[in-house]
Amino acid sequence: MALGSDKTWAEWLDEYSLSHQNPVNRVCHFIGIPMILVALFLMPIALHAPVLWRFVIFFFVLGWLLQFIGHAFEGKLPEFFRDWRFLFVGLRWWVFKVWRNVK
Repeated sequence: MALGSDKTWAEWLDEYSLSHQNPVNRVCHFIGIPMILVALFLMPIALHAPVLWRFVIFFFVLGWLLQFIGHAFEGKLPEFFRDWRFLFVGLRWWVFKVWRNVK
């Protein structure tokens, strides 16, 4: 898949990785990306269980805050400011990094 461009997934991941070299940024992303994902998955459930909204908002906001803190250490803006399609690359990058460390 090329996200609507001539780039392959490997090229997207390589480009994304260039902006995620700092160890603090990587840790922030390893924690923040799954927090955002959990929040997104819980949003529809929270519509029927309002008690979950505090949890959803907390995870969503803290997850994004960690992303920006990490990029402050990296000294670079997040890639999605340059190209919105990078919003879809972060999760795949995270899965790739976790999968590589599990093997």
